[in-house]
Amino acid sequence: MCPQGVGPERLLLSRTPEGSAILDPLGQGAACCGAHPTLAPAMMPNHRVYGEARPPGALRRPYGGCRHAPSRIKGDCRRTPPYTLPPEKRRGRWDIPDSIVTSLTPQGYDSSPFGPLSYTGANVVEKLLENSDASHGGPGDQNALHAAVRNDNPDIAKRIMEARPWLAREEIGEKKTTPVYIAGIFLAKKATLFFLLPQDNWTCLHVAAHSGHMEFVQFVLGSPELRHLVNIQNHNGKTALHIAAQNNNSRIMSALLLHQGMDVTLLNNIGQTASMVLAAAKTDDSTNSIWQTSMSHFIVLHLTYMEIPDSKAGAGSAEATGMDRRLLQAARSGDTTSISMILQEAQHEPSLLIGTTPEGNTCLHIASAHGHLGFCTHILEMNKSLLDAVNADGETPLLAAVRNGQVSLASFLLSYCRNLHMSATITKQDKHGCNALHHAIRSGHEELALALIQEEPALAKAVNKYDESPMFIAVMRNFTTIFEKLLEIPDSADGGTYGYNALYAAFRNNNADIAKKIVQARPKLARQETNGQCTAILCGVLDNKIGVLRVLLEYDFSLGYQVSTDGAPLLNCAAYRGHVEVAREILKHCPDAPFLDQRDGCTCLHKAVNAGQTKFVEFVVQSNKLRKIINIRDKDGDTALHYAIRKCYPKIVAILLKHQYRDVTMLSNSGCPPIWVPDDAVDHAKTLNWNEVSMLMLEADPEDKGEIYNLNKSIKHQVIEKSRKDIRSLTQTYANNTSLVAILIATITFAAAFTLPGGYSNDVGSKGLPIMGRKLAFQAFLIFDTLAMCTSLTVAFICIIARWEDLEFLLYYRSFTKKLMWFAYMATTAAFATGLYTVLAPHLPWLAIAICVVSFLLPFITKLVGEWPILKLRIRLRGTFESELLDLV
Repeated sequence: MCPQGVGPERLLLSRTPEGSAILDPLGQGAACCGAHPTLAPAMMPNHRVYGEARPPGALRRPYGGCRHAPSRIKGDCRRTPPYTLPPEKRRGRWDIPDSIVTSLTPQGYDSSPFGPLSYTGANVVEKLLENSDASHGGPGDQNALHAAVRNDNPDIAKRIMEARPWLAREEIGEKKTTPVYIAGIFLAKKATLFFLLPQDNWTCLHVAAHSGHMEFVQFVLGSPELRHLVNIQNHNGKTALHIAAQNNNSRIMSALLLHQGMDVTLLNNIGQTASMVLAAAKTDDSTNSIWQTSMSHFIVLHLTYMEIPDSKAGAGSAEATGMDRRLLQAARSGDTTSISMILQEAQHEPSLLIGTTPEGNTCLHIASAHGHLGFCTHILEMNKSLLDAVNADGETPLLAAVRNGQVSLASFLLSYCRNLHMSATITKQDKHGCNALHHAIRSGHEELALALIQEEPALAKAVNKYDESPMFIAVMRNFTTIFEKLLEIPDSADGGTYGYNALYAAFRNNNADIAKKIVQARPKLARQETNGQCTAILCGVLDNKIGVLRVLLEYDFSLGYQVSTDGAPLLNCAAYRGHVEVAREILKHCPDAPFLDQRDGCTCLHKAVNAGQTKFVEFVVQSNKLRKIINIRDKDGDTALHYAIRKCYPKIVAILLKHQYRDVTMLSNSGCPPIWVPDDAVDHAKTLNWNEVSMLMLEADPEDKGEIYNLNKSIKHQVIEKSRKDIRSLTQTYANNTSLVAILIATITFAAAFTLPGGYSNDVGSKGLPIMGRKLAFQAFLIFDTLAMCTSLTVAFICIIARWEDLEFLLYYRSFTKKLMWFAYMATTAAFATGLYTVLAPHLPWLAIAICVVSFLLPFITKLVGEWPILKLRIRLRGTFESELLDLV
């Protein structure tokens, strides 16, 4: 300690070599009762701390060393952390001297009086906040506001931010953690919510739709500030509706579709609408998540107070960019009464009106989004430059009004800008490249869109970042009046996503009137290709839009001769989809329309056969204009007949063989006839289709018998070799199936033997014998039942002793057990019939006879139904039928 002769104040401030001050022993409980109040003024200014960064009051015995404290503050100190001074304050005891409370260091975050935030209510914090010198640090990376957030206490958080607003921005620790970051982490853990990924351009509505949070989706759709998010696209061009459709979430899709501003015609980056995504999506099981919001109160609270400037800038200084809180509330509510007083202050402080929220919104943006016309009028009287201000999304107040569906206010702002000759403000585009006209058409505000076109035609020339023009959006949504106005502007844009244009949109909606006007005014669009090298007409052919196609071909027949860059003519596209009427319409206007694909030499007949379009093949064969292509080869020398046999389509083969000019002897470049396709035929060798195809070819060309015989031998050899490799699994499959049926029959017949028809006799001398024992029908029942049980048991035990690795045994086993099972089946039905006949014949002879007839016919009916396809083929082909391949393993 300090030597004698030193002044009293310095004496009180002196420290030991270990760093202890005079109050440190008091904090340890050495002389707490003798501490004098005069010690506090000397200790407060310097906030003395111990060598371990602990305030004097924190140095007490680890296990409740407070026995020297005043009796009224005694308590169980064992429950309090060893490094915090005031456990008594946590229990609401406020007679402890404030000098001890304020002696905590303001520079560190080891401990502070705000530790009670974890244990007490707001009254404790209010007492601490009344002392302006009270520290706010805590152990680890946190301050008092961090503690309020961690303990989910919005009331305390609000009072702390009102008294010390800079704490909301204070970053602590190596990770620079702020209170709102902690709140977000807690919210994510409790709500299973993924955060916004700005680099992917996902909005909160995208995330909610992806995660299935229906309640949050409804909140966004009902919120004036967020409802414009319905049509925002992410980096893949997907809206929330696309994502809901991809996940097959019907509830969220319904909610989005019911929204007035929803545009269902938006295309993603690969040219798909939400309905197309839904059609392609796989159905997955979906589960509903519970939306928990235990930390959401603090998030809202923090965002409200984020407009408070840093403590380094004055509330009304020129450096301050935050919006005045009163102005923000007035803009949100549209309160024109309170705005008058604010506007009076704005005359002395011009920067008051130009303050922005963290999202860059001015008061005019906020009021425009909420549709407060009176408020906007008052603000514009004071500062017209706010019309040109843009927020973080690149939106002007006009764009904010349009996106939020405030049509009347948007019309007012449009007129205001026009009167001030602010054309640049009207034509501004947001960060997505959309201007006011894009949003007006997208949201279905036709009158506003027409007014925008009338006031500023230049809006029609802009395209957004997805290459969508206002005209494309208008045609996609079938807004004929808007389209006509846009078409009158000579250099208006007409493109769309994925290289589509307005003519494609007309084809999509099957709108012949719009399509005809587009071709008349801009004929180049009919030959303009998309990113997938498809023209609008080719897309119409693929989608079977015959109405629009007919109108365009009547206007310009040369459109039917189109061939895409990759060499595909229109007829080939129609053949691929099987659109016979489209092909007929093309040939009507273009009799010599191209039918050959330049890439692979395939004709439309090749395409139809390969796709299995039987009706289109029949149309080609019967058409006088296309009959000549029956024998055309592709680049590999294959004809359409080669394709049909390889695909094993007997109906198409039959249609082609009926053509009088077909040539079944044509060979491919590798020298193979149409029938010789062993590699593909092996997979179909045991099918009825392949057998029918081979027999049709044999009938069409009897000289092919040798080729077919050799082919069948080759196939048989390959099938046997394949069976040898899979012998174990084949044997196991046959054994399992056969033994199951055999055991079932054995169980039934065994039970029937001891449940005899008519029961047992109780008469003396014949007790226990069957009552019907002397009847012939009963004796037949016993014989058939015994035969059925014995044969089924034989089959079951043969399955047990089956040899798993022997193909010959499998063939024998399959043939033998099949015969035994048929015998057991017939014996079982016979036992059933004779058993019922024994009981019913004396009283209902007609019913007994009917049951016997049905039972005895059942095996034959089963055989007929089971082999009917083969029998039908045998009848149709008669003498040319061969069943050798059908009997292969």
